[in-house]
Amino acid sequence: MDTSTAERSLPAPRLDTVVRGSGPGLLLAHGAGGGIEGNFGLVLDDLARDHTLVGPHYPGAGGTPAATAPLELDDLADQLVASAVAAGQESFAVLGESLGTAVAVRVAARHPERVTALVLTAGFAVADPVLALAARLIGVLGGAGRWEEVARLATVSVMSAAELAEIAPADLDARAARTLAGLPPGMRDHFDLASRVDVRPDLGSIAVPTLVVAPTGDRLVLPESSYRLAAGIPNAELLELPGAAHILGEPDRVTWLRHVRAFLATATGGPA
Repeated sequence: MDTSTAERSLPAPRLDTVVRGSGPGLLLAHGAGGGIEGNFGLVLDDLARDHTLVGPHYPGAGGTPAATAPLELDDLADQLVASAVAAGQESFAVLGESLGTAVAVRVAARHPERVTALVLTAGFAVADPVLALAARLIGVLGGAGRWEEVARLATVSVMSAAELAEIAPADLDARAARTLAGLPPGMRDHFDLASRVDVRPDLGSIAVPTLVVAPTGDRLVLPESSYRLAAGIPNAELLELPGAAHILGEPDRVTWLRHVRAFLATATGGPA
């Protein structure tokens, strides 16, 4: 793959995009089956106080129409950058979660002149066996119209073992019902892409400050995938969140926010 530093031309932006706040640019790359509010809702208000947040929705999420062909990582990365530039942000840090970490890495590899820092949470360079199996099951179940099973699989996958051990069956049913109501039309497409991405060749070319956050209780993307991300990116900083699940709960998100703010202040000279 060409990772030269020559500036690439950008496509016309076509993703539904949330733009909030003011200050240095912060491009948000959400996860498979997620969205800007679902992945970043607990911190949007805080970060928007002193950053310009640009949150594009992948095809089949938010207000972006579902794709008519399999998603491609290069195209998605270019679309995110086009959305940021259209919002007036010529350069920006990138926050990626889950699938969004691979998108963020590809953004930095394809557009190094625009990216100032990376924060990669619950991430992976290539799908580990657990994520690959989840993606396959979601594809099969979704293709058969068995969305209640998809919702239950998604619900239990993003919870920690400690949460699952203590939750009452009725509460788990209620949580799965909320998940079902929020499943985006692009769910299968997102997980199909997650099963195919491989940004391992990009990692060594990343030259911006990078923070890799590993939730050690993650049951959808193994923490070892985050460790490999950190090991592959030159001078990356690794932060472990002990026992945290794939989708960070409020206490873990508070810890995450504190560390991310400190990192961005050091890496980009932005507000702490």
